[in-house]
Amino acid sequence: MGIPVLILGESGSGKSTSLRNFDVDEVGIFNVASKPLPFRKKIPKKDGATYGNILAGLSAPKLKKYVIDDSQYLMAFEMFDKVNETGYKKFTDMAVHFKGLIDFVIRNTPDDVIVYFLHHVQKTDLGVKAKTVGKMLDDQLTVEGLFSIVLMAESENGRYFFRTQTNGNDTIKSPMDMFEREIDNDLKLVDTKIREYWDLK
Repeated sequence: MGIPVLILGESGSGKSTSLRNFDVDEVGIFNVASKPLPFRKKIPKKDGATYGNILAGLSAPKLKKYVIDDSQYLMAFEMFDKVNETGYKKFTDMAVHFKGLIDFVIRNTPDDVIVYFLHHVQKTDLGVKAKTVGKMLDDQLTVEGLFSIVLMAESENGRYFFRTQTNGNDTIKSPMDMFEREIDNDLKLVDTKIREYWDLK
């Protein structure tokens, strides 16, 4: 049973930058939006990643950690592809595809594989949450409920960090004593802490 981890944040909050300390051969990046990484290190990545690419790569994982960069674009790009379709079915399909990806990570990857979903946020009347398309994922599921770890990338006075617990206005959470309330926006550090906490060899 693999471990999905959700990293939320506004554009420019340091989500992609948090990859900077990984060695070039220790992480696989599925780059949905095909953006250049915001640092000089040349970590290999699959640009234009789709559900098919990602599922194929995770079906026989050669690494222990993977990143889906800008995972919300999987839904957004599918929505644009279906823009001329009418009816509610297209929104159902988009919800099923995204939930299916998370389920696949949980059910079909080895216990010591961690997949990080780097994901934009949206603001609602109830607070800040993961950005989705349509209402099905929100009304019938709640995406964050499928993750045990949901971190928020934030910046303040030039300092970039991850917040690990809710501020009462969002869905941020992590297991008790896994992290301090605020940590450096270093995804390699996050990965190390998770593996130590759950004794993942």
